[in-house]
Amino acid sequence: MSTGTLYLIPVSLGETNNDKLFPNLNLRLLDELQYLVVENEKSARRFIRSTGNKRDFDQLELILLDKRTKQHEISRPIELLIQGKDVGLMSEAGCPGVADPGKILIAEAHNYNIRVIPLIGPSSILLGLMASGLNGQGFTFHGYLPIDKREKTHKLRELDSQVVRTGYTQIFMETPFRNQALLNDVLATCNTKHKLCVAVDITLQTEQIKTLTIGEWKAEKIDLHKRPCMFLLGK
Repeated sequence: MSTGTLYLIPVSLGETNNDKLFPNLNLRLLDELQYLVVENEKSARRFIRSTGNKRDFDQLELILLDKRTKQHEISRPIELLIQGKDVGLMSEAGCPGVADPGKILIAEAHNYNIRVIPLIGPSSILLGLMASGLNGQGFTFHGYLPIDKREKTHKLRELDSQVVRTGYTQIFMETPFRNQALLNDVLATCNTKHKLCVAVDITLQTEQIKTLTIGEWKAEKIDLHKRPCMFLLGK
């Protein structure tokens, strides 16, 4: 008996017109799959409904996988896949496996030679890079920076030196309610001649993507509080 397929299903980055973001295959799978691995059941159901899907949730098994899930706790979806059942993996927002705990399921699927199919959808990392005007040939994504003030400052100095040494774009992020503080830290720490792209509310009606030097940003005002944001540092 052949194994099932693990489909990696992107999710919108906020309230928006999903018809513009997802191909028909994604929407069809959301209607047909019987098993979905999700970070949060409530938000998963809300996203499915936002696509216009009217399926009966009683016919859908949602399997929780979040940042607290351990490797040994993902046996249920792996067993389904081995039995030949197709399973979908959804991130809380954006693309599964990228700054997302779902990577442990993807890695385990490869261990069992299970087919993994990534579907098309919004990635704030690549969309921000595309619109930044910074180096798109060489770049590094660092995910979340340290919360501790001293450690965060040390990391920002390290990223700033990487820009000088390699020319690579340094991409990083923060939780929405700490974005304003992170911007202030970047402006206080990094080389005033380096460029910073602030990409906020990507794909949403309130989207703002702007690239200025650190020195120029110091004269700007932008409200990032509680808004999803990607930061890109380069030259």
